[in-house]
Amino acid sequence: MSSVNLVAREVAVKIVFYGPGLSGKTTSLRKIYETVRPAHRGEMMSIATEGDRTLFFDFLPVKVERVNDCTVRLALYTVPGQVFYNATRKLVLQGADGVVFVADSQPEMMDANRESLANLEENLLEQGVRLERFPLVFQWNKRDIPKALPVADLRAALNPRNVPDFETEALSGRGVLDALKAITRLVIQDLRIKRIVPPPRPSTPAISSIGAPKASGGGGLEAQLSQHLASRSPAVTAPAAATAPAPAAVARPSRSMPAIVPQVQVVAPAVAPPALTGQRPLGPASALAPSDLFDHARAAEGSFSSGDYAACIQACLDAARRGLAFAGEGPLGAQAHLLQVNGGDLLKLQTLAARSSNRVDDAAFALYVLMQIFSRLHAAGLPAPATE
Repeated sequence: MSSVNLVAREVAVKIVFYGPGLSGKTTSLRKIYETVRPAHRGEMMSIATEGDRTLFFDFLPVKVERVNDCTVRLALYTVPGQVFYNATRKLVLQGADGVVFVADSQPEMMDANRESLANLEENLLEQGVRLERFPLVFQWNKRDIPKALPVADLRAALNPRNVPDFETEALSGRGVLDALKAITRLVIQDLRIKRIVPPPRPSTPAISSIGAPKASGGGGLEAQLSQHLASRSPAVTAPAAATAPAPAAVARPSRSMPAIVPQVQVVAPAVAPPALTGQRPLGPASALAPSDLFDHARAAEGSFSSGDYAACIQACLDAARRGLAFAGEGPLGAQAHLLQVNGGDLLKLQTLAARSSNRVDDAAFALYVLMQIFSRLHAAGLPAPATE
């Protein structure tokens, strides 16, 4: 999921809290939410069952001030702990950049810890990712319980790689931020190795609004993370030979050697395209549509072609709702988050459907939103093929 905006120097990463049911994943996110300043956090979304278990996910976008002059945004998710929600686990885990595994320290939960860790490895492998090469941090949670297992036993059973691990008490917050800082550092290092995160620019003193240099310190989670990551980041120095030459030294093509221009051969189609009579050719929306939504996409495109833009928008909204339902039960916004569909676009589509009159550009936007949903469904492997 990681994405980089080179112009804004912003990096967005996705971190998933994984582990057995009731191990403390959601409680950890709540504690992080309470710690982050309101200006640097988004809304925490949670869908729970009657047993207070996270059914789908918690989503908490956190903004970190700076990491080597890049702004970092953390999208924090949790997965349902119960095994029979594995399809949702896979969906939430898709595109993750790192995992915090929250293990329950109670002796009777050791089998559940092992099962959940094996499930994590299996689900990552389906995405072509090997757990031993993936940014991972362990939380040994519920350390305040008197019968908690020794950390050495937990490490021997669950952490043979000796990745960073932390004793935590999610209710009080002890150790939770340390685990978050560690996984953020590992994710940024991994993205640098993959050349996804750009190197830092030459450092210049930051100037405050009153003209004085800004202090490097600061309170809150975002300042702690920035300071922690900056202190652990390897220095990046450019070799002297890589400096840009002066304008006069820029190489120009020689007159004796003409520039090589790639030849592009345009081949005319052997057969003329069929006349638009009888059955209409597939449009972009129907070409992307899952089989269950093909008729809805065709109806939307047919209304667009005939100029009935209101009917087109309504058909797109209906197909969008049906498509998002493949992500599982819950509010439309939660389903959109699971499929990484732009919530603002979905809200605008609902607004357009409520209007009494619409223009051609409104209908075109509706088709764009529908195709966005179809693309996300295809990437997530939904709907799942029927099994006999």
